Amino acid sequence: MLVEMRSLTKHFGITQAVNDFTVTLPDGELVSLLGPSGCGKSTVLNMLAGILKPTSGQVLFDGEDVTGLPPERRGIGLVFQNYALYPHMTVLNNISFPLEIQKVPRAERMARAKAMADMVHVGNLLNRRPRELSGGQQQRVAIARALVKNPQLLLLDEPLSNLDARLRLEMREEIRRIQQKTQVTTVFVTHDQEEAMSISDHIALMKDGYLQQYDTPQELYNDPDNQFVADFLGSPPINHLTGTLLGSVFTLTDNSASFPLPLPAEGVPEGKELILAIRAESAEAAGQGEAHFTAQVKQVYTMGKEELAYLMVGTQEMRAYIDLDQGITPGITLPIRLKPRGVFLFDQVTGVRYQ
Repeated sequence: MLVEMRSLTKHFGITQAVNDFTVTLPDGELVSLLGPSGCGKSTVLNMLAGILKPTSGQVLFDGEDVTGLPPERRGIGLVFQNYALYPHMTVLNNISFPLEIQKVPRAERMARAKAMADMVHVGNLLNRRPRELSGGQQQRVAIARALVKNPQLLLLDEPLSNLDARLRLEMREEIRRIQQKTQVTTVFVTHDQEEAMSISDHIALMKDGYLQQYDTPQELYNDPDNQFVADFLGSPPINHLTGTLLGSVFTLTDNSASFPLPLPAEGVPEGKELILAIRAESAEAAGQGEAHFTAQVKQVYTMGKEELAYLMVGTQEMRAYIDLDQGITPGITLPIRLKPRGVFLFDQVTGVRYQ
């Protein structure tokens, strides 16, 4: 199902939770609503579900305006952070319960519930009750219960929050597998950028109720619209060096270092206070004869096949992944080259991107 949100706005008294939110979700895709706590992502999901009525704006399903429809008439499936399984019911009865509400004949609803349980890999647990299940198993049951109705839209609100790190990884892969198998349009709400980046077809990144950027995960990472987007995505966090630009030469704020940049500098006001943002993988040890700047190694952490080096560039700090073959140690001076990808210039005050 194609889902359109047109200028969605939601106010709670004087608090503006969502402002002029416009996004189209392609049919059959998994789209994440991503952002920090309080950014409005769950409010958007609740307006999609019909739980909250927008202050203004429209929600359309396959071109039909459903803004005024209650949740039960929207053809949606919901899974929340609290799975809300019925404790007195078995797994089979929990999954089949929505079909019982719809007065589906018993034989059909049992067959559909068993088929859905098999698809989410809990077919061997049908006679257990929720207290006998692990967190991951409870989540699978909740997803099966939401999908057994054959919804046109599946809404997942922070469904992995209560799981430990290992199980979160397993279950986000499982959610992606189920979504691709069912091809149901899915909205996944999360504050975890790694979760969103790993399973989404598109991501809507929000801040303070406003949409910051809507794009594929790789485009958000490689081509951020503003500093917030660049800062929010990536681990370790993107480096910030402050300074000004003259021609293609960047000079740190206190003049402790200057070096040429590997990106065009047209349109950047001379003397403008800037943030040079550099991803850790976009800096590397320079080869003989390559344009570079020097940095002093403060500390080195081995990360499998790579080393994460903490560097001092003039008086400012940055992190960079350095190949193990370089044999770097704290205290040495290292020539550093910047790659064109993953290097951005932002206005220091507004966060607007120049390059």
